Amino acid sequence: MGRYEVSKCAPQYALRYLSEAWKRCFAKISGVPKFKKKGRDDGFTLDGSISVGFNRIKLPRIGWIKTYEILPDNVTPKSVTISRKANRWFISFKVETIPQITEKSVDIVGVDLGVKNLATLSTGEVFPGAKPYRELEAKLSREQYLNRHKSKLSNNWKKAQLKIAGLHRKMANIRKDTLHKLTTYLALNHSQIVIEDLNVSGMMANHSYVACNVAKAVADIGFYEFRRQLEYKCELYGSKLTIVDRWFPSSKTCSRCGTESRVSVVIRARNQIANTAILAVTGT
Repeated sequence: MGRYEVSKCAPQYALRYLSEAWKRCFAKISGVPKFKKKGRDDGFTLDGSISVGFNRIKLPRIGWIKTYEILPDNVTPKSVTISRKANRWFISFKVETIPQITEKSVDIVGVDLGVKNLATLSTGEVFPGAKPYRELEAKLSREQYLNRHKSKLSNNWKKAQLKIAGLHRKMANIRKDTLHKLTTYLALNHSQIVIEDLNVSGMMANHSYVACNVAKAVADIGFYEFRRQLEYKCELYGSKLTIVDRWFPSSKTCSRCGTESRVSVVIRARNQIANTAILAVTGT
């Protein structure tokens, strides 16, 4: 691609994303934006004249690109984002959708997130977490161990880096698949969903031996991604999401008499369903 053939959309969207990152930083939602490193999380966004075919898509300045998967019919994307994960390139669409109000089987439900189980509902349902990092940790450690003495930027080093990146991509895909299935189920079948405002960054900040294992487990579950998906899916399917204050003592409060008392971790684990019922009542 020549010097003057690059689409103007790519740098424009890069500046927009930078602006959003600084706004999140000033609002104390996230940290200071970091410079993108070439070769890591490569991607760009385009808009304009975009045509979607059976298994190909036409992009501005680039032309027709063949895809491995069949693309949806009758879709006019507002913009597309092309990104690279390990040695594969992916394309995602941004389209306008109309909220789909669905019939709900349950009026209100409390959701208690945890490390042992991904979610425990006040209805008694329990959803186990996928925990992909725990399953692939040994394989990832071996690949990193074999890569320790390879010359940086050599062909063997690049091949090893692709293997490591492929494992990270696999773990992320398993985690997102589990979260998408759970959040879609909640938003489709429940009128009001109540969750706690968890201090995820605080859980990840402690690096002592015991807390490090907890932080690893929290990162493997994906609490922040769960809330992010649930927020936009509740708007899409006509559900209401209620966030309970993080300082509310749901695990220490008796679900019958409402008395607050100090209990052991074992009793808290046994009373997960009762705790989520308290969340549901609190949400009202």
